[in-house]
Amino acid sequence: MLQTGEWSLRFLVLTLLVSPLRQWTGWALVMRMRRMIGLYAFFYACIHLASFGHFYIGWSATILAEELVERPYVTVGFVAWLLLLPLAVTSTRGWQRRLRRHWQRLHRLIYPAAVLACLHLLWQARSDIGEALVYIVMVGALLAWRWRRSRLWHARSRVAATRAAHT
Repeated sequence: MLQTGEWSLRFLVLTLLVSPLRQWTGWALVMRMRRMIGLYAFFYACIHLASFGHFYIGWSATILAEELVERPYVTVGFVAWLLLLPLAVTSTRGWQRRLRRHWQRLHRLIYPAAVLACLHLLWQARSDIGEALVYIVMVGALLAWRWRRSRLWHARSRVAATRAAHT
């Protein structure tokens, strides 16, 4: 079960790394791989959840409810999985066309899902939190890069709009 959770988080980090990697290297190929990497993250998260359901709670709804209440890391992990579910369902070009501009907004759910996955790993760690901290730093750096890029883009848009208004 531990391995599937780690692979899910690794693929989440790789999914977040695609845009910076394309900008830094100019490799367009990585953008075509992003959807599949994200689906791998969801696949491993599903295997992780199924392993938990089978080996730890024996598919008991009562035990699941108790675990969700008593163990915050279980709740956080489950919420992260719930956030990934609509991303996997709407990852096709057909859904991109149907949702139009809302598709990109919906797919920003990967950000809180990645943060919650890191928190899930951190909270369930008994004594050695080193691995969780590595993931937290990586996800934090990738989200900071996106936030900075977004701020720069909005600043450039304001400048361009101001110039257009004065011409």
